[in-house]
Amino acid sequence: MTIRVFVRDFCAWCAHVCEGWVAGLPRFGRVAVDDQNSLSRRERQIMTVCFSLGEASATQIWQRLPDKPSRTAVRTLLRILEEKGHVEHSKRGREFIYRPTRARLKAGQSALRSVLHTFFGGSLEEAVAAHLADPSGAPNDDELKRLAGLIRAARRKEGQ
Repeated sequence: MTIRVFVRDFCAWCAHVCEGWVAGLPRFGRVAVDDQNSLSRRERQIMTVCFSLGEASATQIWQRLPDKPSRTAVRTLLRILEEKGHVEHSKRGREFIYRPTRARLKAGQSALRSVLHTFFGGSLEEAVAAHLADPSGAPNDDELKRLAGLIRAARRKEGQ
């Protein structure tokens, strides 16, 4: 199998899977949970900390951020992330404890859809081709075999 055929098949499978994700996404409050375009660089950093810790206070999150913003800025961004539906909080003593509302995988799927739409016009094939063209993104033989297996499994599932 050539890389070109592999990329075409992989992209077709991923596009099929993404269609199902978009249809089933819930909405929370005023903003769709999958609205990753609206996350700023700092909001993404906060979400990364939240995913790694599972749950944390604003102070714990602030301690793990690069280029430390003010603590007030972190609290403001957490409130914004809560309004967007990305985090929720509970009160523990005098502190608010924040946790992501979705699993990291679901958030990653949403972010991937956003990147595909924003930078590749929705074309998964173009995105994978760009990734493979980057020497640092080249998959090894084991990864190519696993991806080929995923494509075969998706084709079998489609045929049912």
